[in-house]
Amino acid sequence: MIIKWKEEYSLGIDMIDQQHQKLFEIAGRAYELLKDELRIDKYDEIVAILEELKDYAVYHFQSEEEYMKSIGYRKYLSHKVRHDDFLEKVNSIDLYQLDHQQDQYLLEILEFMVNWIDKHILGEDKQYVS
Repeated sequence: MIIKWKEEYSLGIDMIDQQHQKLFEIAGRAYELLKDELRIDKYDEIVAILEELKDYAVYHFQSEEEYMKSIGYRKYLSHKVRHDDFLEKVNSIDLYQLDHQQDQYLLEILEFMVNWIDKHILGEDKQYVS
């Protein structure tokens, strides 16, 4: 799993590109934690990273949605639904399961996040800049 910013993700809108880079940075920290075999109990750190991700995603989606409205983007509502779906998924993370299967569950969360971010930026976000 590769969690690195690539130039192809760039939309050419500095504020949004910087926010996307921050999402990659948060996911990257989660991945480093996952790979750290010296740590036995990662629960508190995982929860902290997930909270940061959730809070940052809310902030980022609001910024992006404001931008889309400001340019009169026609597919704004369907795009917002995708954001809401992501937040619903992140909010539904089972902390009990996370506590009992830390590495396995963190890997599943990361795979979801990275795939979502990748597809969303390259698929959905690229549409409002074209």
